[in-house]
Amino acid sequence: MTVVIMIAQILLSLMILVGLHEFGHLIAAKMFGMRVEKFSIGFPPKIFGFKFGETEYAISAIPLGGFVKISGMIDESLDTEAMKEEPKDYEFRAKPAWQRLIVMLGGIIVNVILGISIFVLMTYFLGTQHLTLDTVNNNGGIHAGTLAQEIGLETGDRIINVNNQPVEYLGDAIAPDVFLADEPSYQIERNGALLTKPIPSGFLAKLNDKENASQFITTRASNVIGLVPEDEKKTNKSLANVIGLKAGDQFIEMDGQPIQYFDEVQHIVSNFSKDTLRFTIQRGEEQLSFANYFPSYNNKIGFYPASQELETKVINYSFGESISKGTNDAFGIVFLQIKAFGKMFKGELDPRKSLGGPIAIAKTFGGKWIWERFWRLTGLLSMVLAFMNLLPIPALDGGHVVFLTMEMISGRKPSDKFLEGAQKVGMIILLLLMVFIFGNDIVNLFN
Repeated sequence: MTVVIMIAQILLSLMILVGLHEFGHLIAAKMFGMRVEKFSIGFPPKIFGFKFGETEYAISAIPLGGFVKISGMIDESLDTEAMKEEPKDYEFRAKPAWQRLIVMLGGIIVNVILGISIFVLMTYFLGTQHLTLDTVNNNGGIHAGTLAQEIGLETGDRIINVNNQPVEYLGDAIAPDVFLADEPSYQIERNGALLTKPIPSGFLAKLNDKENASQFITTRASNVIGLVPEDEKKTNKSLANVIGLKAGDQFIEMDGQPIQYFDEVQHIVSNFSKDTLRFTIQRGEEQLSFANYFPSYNNKIGFYPASQELETKVINYSFGESISKGTNDAFGIVFLQIKAFGKMFKGELDPRKSLGGPIAIAKTFGGKWIWERFWRLTGLLSMVLAFMNLLPIPALDGGHVVFLTMEMISGRKPSDKFLEGAQKVGMIILLLLMVFIFGNDIVNLFN
């Protein structure tokens, strides 16, 4: 069922994004009197369709994009027979360059409008919720997962600055743009001393893995037992089972050390090498002490900590403020993409770990349908789609935009033969890119 929900979410999101993108081309073409022969969400074979006016509207089987076929335009269909005849008034090639430019930008413009609209409306209706670094620092500092430990962070560190700049919220301290900066670093306080921990080049690629992200920086969990899984109760191989620990029990002291946080229990138990483990727990009004216990739990604790709701800062926005913030958030995604591409071209980011296709996107949507996450990801993908389509690659909208801009500047239109050749080259580039991304998705799926 989880896989079905993932697939359903990505298909719905792609239908919205591709449908509106192609609608942008269609409406601009019709606005200038161009004939639109076909509008399709997905690539052939066609599942079903209908004809309205001069245009056939279709849903097709391969949900990796879509297209609008405009008369007199050299596109991915490479149907050049009609190009041998004299241009007709309703054809794309018969229109002024500025009109053709607007048609090619139509899909990108609609995606930008959609992305901004989603972020504006979510900001207005939901506001934003933030966990401040002050709250994290006052709760004993960060919990450093394995990835955080790789760059020299430790559990209990207090983050003071990020990239030599003060940061108010934990989310901003671990946002992708932190790692795309030149010479990124964390400034921390540890045992009263201020330290700087550089972030190595390419570190963002490790965080792009959804599973790894949880092994970076999180908040420290409480010393209260939250759940003892049923499978642990059936064995004698964990501390929780051997002692008979219960949900709600609170650790007070262990191996002679006072206990405040779950990670302290983890550390002592996983590294314990003596014959006897002594600890005290609070159970309701009663304190229970355990001693002269010879460990038979194989250094396993066998329980999860109770969830700890740290106080967050909720910010609500007026509609005017939401427009400003939502627009900034939407374009922030584009600027982040530009930075990431720059890092890849410099060799500082590995494309194999930074580029993901439909499988990676589906995993990001997750196996549980959460509408807030669905729309947030759809808004993000809308801005990414706009950016990717603007890349100056023949066969993408950006390639057409480059040729049309050159035509407007020089006053000379490229020959149909040149445009046909460029389209073929662009399609080969896109095909190779798709093969790479799909292959990368499959490899990462089994890693």
